[in-house]
Amino acid sequence: MVEKFGIGQPVRRKEDVRLLTGRGTYTDDIDRPGQAHAFVLRSPHAHARIVSIGTEAARAAPGVLAVLTGHDAEADGIGRFPVMVEVPGKDGGKLWPTPREILQTSKVRFVGDPVALVVAETRQQAQDAAELVEVEYEVLPSVTDTAAADLSGAPLVWEERGSNLCVHWSSGREAEAGAAFERAARTVRVELVNNRLVGNPMEPRVAIGEFDPATGGYTLHSPTQGVIRVRDGLAQHILKVPKDKLRVVSPDVGGGFGLRGKIFPESGMVLWAAKRVGRPVKWLSGRSETFVCDPHGRDHVTQAEMAFDAEGRALGVRIRTVAAMGAYLQDFGPRIPTVAGGRINGTVYDIQALNAQVRCVFTNTSPTDAYRGAGRPETAYVLERLFDAGAAAFGIGRDEIRRRNYIRPEQIPYTNAAGNPIDSGRFAETQDMALRLADWAGFPRRRVEAARRGKRRGIGLGYFIEASGGQPSEWARVRFERDGTVALTVGTFSHGQGHETAFAQVLHEKLGVPFDAVRFEQGDTAFVENGGGTGGSRSSQMGGVAIARASELVVAKGKRLAAHLLEAGVGDVEFADGAFRVVGTDLRADWSRVVELAHDPARLPEGEAPGLDEKLLYTRSTECNFPNGCHVAEVEVDEDTGAVEVVRYAAVDDVGNVINPMLVHGQSHGGIVAGIGQALLEHAVYDPESGQFLSATFQDYCLPRAADAPSFNLGFNVVPCPSNDLGVKGAGEGGACGAPPAVVSAVCDALGVAHIDMPLTPERVWRALASAAPMREAAE
Repeated sequence: MVEKFGIGQPVRRKEDVRLLTGRGTYTDDIDRPGQAHAFVLRSPHAHARIVSIGTEAARAAPGVLAVLTGHDAEADGIGRFPVMVEVPGKDGGKLWPTPREILQTSKVRFVGDPVALVVAETRQQAQDAAELVEVEYEVLPSVTDTAAADLSGAPLVWEERGSNLCVHWSSGREAEAGAAFERAARTVRVELVNNRLVGNPMEPRVAIGEFDPATGGYTLHSPTQGVIRVRDGLAQHILKVPKDKLRVVSPDVGGGFGLRGKIFPESGMVLWAAKRVGRPVKWLSGRSETFVCDPHGRDHVTQAEMAFDAEGRALGVRIRTVAAMGAYLQDFGPRIPTVAGGRINGTVYDIQALNAQVRCVFTNTSPTDAYRGAGRPETAYVLERLFDAGAAAFGIGRDEIRRRNYIRPEQIPYTNAAGNPIDSGRFAETQDMALRLADWAGFPRRRVEAARRGKRRGIGLGYFIEASGGQPSEWARVRFERDGTVALTVGTFSHGQGHETAFAQVLHEKLGVPFDAVRFEQGDTAFVENGGGTGGSRSSQMGGVAIARASELVVAKGKRLAAHLLEAGVGDVEFADGAFRVVGTDLRADWSRVVELAHDPARLPEGEAPGLDEKLLYTRSTECNFPNGCHVAEVEVDEDTGAVEVVRYAAVDDVGNVINPMLVHGQSHGGIVAGIGQALLEHAVYDPESGQFLSATFQDYCLPRAADAPSFNLGFNVVPCPSNDLGVKGAGEGGACGAPPAVVSAVCDALGVAHIDMPLTPERVWRALASAAPMREAAE
């Protein structure tokens, strides 16, 4: 029944039975006949010239099939990894690209830069042989600190560039922002850091490459966030073959977080090596290798200021950020802190005179790229810290200063400071709902009670808005099989979100077919013809709408077939509750009769092709849509140790119409925990002298666990999106946007300080307490 499994119902994830009983298939579960194993030799230095590479001893080691270097790649015509985006520079400046070799031959630029690939019968033999590769390095000065990389005299990552500046981007409206500050009654200023993060999916990266000499075709098995883009990039830029000569297969994937959407050197390596050795080649990343070599997220240093009128209303904002790109531009890297984050400039506030400038700089570190939220959490964090500073300056509540500045319902549709139309949202209302859910009014009583136990208690809030949607088109195919099941093939990709369930709910609602009759297909270019994959919280609004519209095409054909069966005119046939009826009669035909006719060419009406099989490429009419929400965190701080505990957490999100509230809450939980991790625990750290990566294990890089978060109290403010058929908005990244400002605000409230930079580790909080103590004593 639609009532049980349709849109809006909290249906349990149908894929979980398979996954929780060990019947999932991840890439490392796959072993191809006759496969060999690869190991990547990586640079131990942050910056060095390669004087020579000796491979003779390694080639002679037991089990070794090949030892490959960048010179071999060049001889074989293997291409370089391109920059996939353009970012317009300030005053007409251009993005400085970094075409990246698959294996470095002249210089390495970060610890972990690939230098050689060893292929052997076993992974252990390949690793042992890699130790015999003799690489002579001339070590060079390195720079891993983001702010320092932009200073005159810093070691140059790319000498050809002449500086470490990749691009200097400006959002515009610089004169308007300046004029706002000239007429301001009061201004506030913050300096802050968005700490570098490692995405760390449950499943490390894996790649299996195959080559068929009979057809000249390649096959790659690897976890991705969408196979089409990976196939097209590798075929065009690396292998230089027609895209129909490369098949990409992604089975179950254990987490993505933005990392899986990239074109990785190791994927190109195994395909090239498979052709070289005439056998399938498998590479598996170790966990420390994941830390060192996967793209990282965030890593910004920001100075920002906000101008207010006498009533506490924001007049203008100036933001100056230095953002680390790492040693190479990875796919979308320079777009994240600039154009992507800039799409929500002003966030949910009525601010037009806003100028953000970002200096993207090269550093001797792993490249940075999209990580959950991809620029929008950073943008929201800056605005939220400014409003907290503004509340302190005016002596009013942090909730009140936001109320005075929210975009009002009568202003919507509202064109924000980036020129994007926000088409829906009730922001003050959402905040009020979140404060009630959090019992904001009852906090003073809880603070007093905590003080009796020797704890400092604080409360904070953060409001975010997302620009979700990603690439502007998406593909889906809906096909009825002879047995009555429905094959659903999508161009998006589920790597934990629950698409198999949510999309089956859409089909159940639109077609009236049994929920369990839907068979979900994804992740193989052999049958996925198009699609942008998953990223930017796009799957429900893009893939969901594509499915809904493909369903409409199936229903339209079903009406024609039912009319033929029932000997009626097509215009007299209606469809409802999984059956076709002739209006005003008791004549009906259910799907089973229509499907039987569709697969019997002899009985089909003239002009109809056999089957019930429709596919559709949906292109949206708007740039993106705007999920948003208000998050409220409550913390307790131990004065003796500086340890922070998140003791209460409430949030109200507006994700438009909700396909499955259970799935959305699950996404919220994951995003909030990711945000708590950034706020309190996670930090990718490089040694400033040697450039060595110091947090390459879970002993040194602290991921949040279940005990680091309380039970979440979550709600929805459903404001349907008017720009898509389902009225949905993105839902996957909001928690990562809302949690950092809420948690930092709460800790600052507990300590009575203006700001502490993330992550708020016990040591950092303890030092803030110690430095604040003399000020408190002086005040007393």
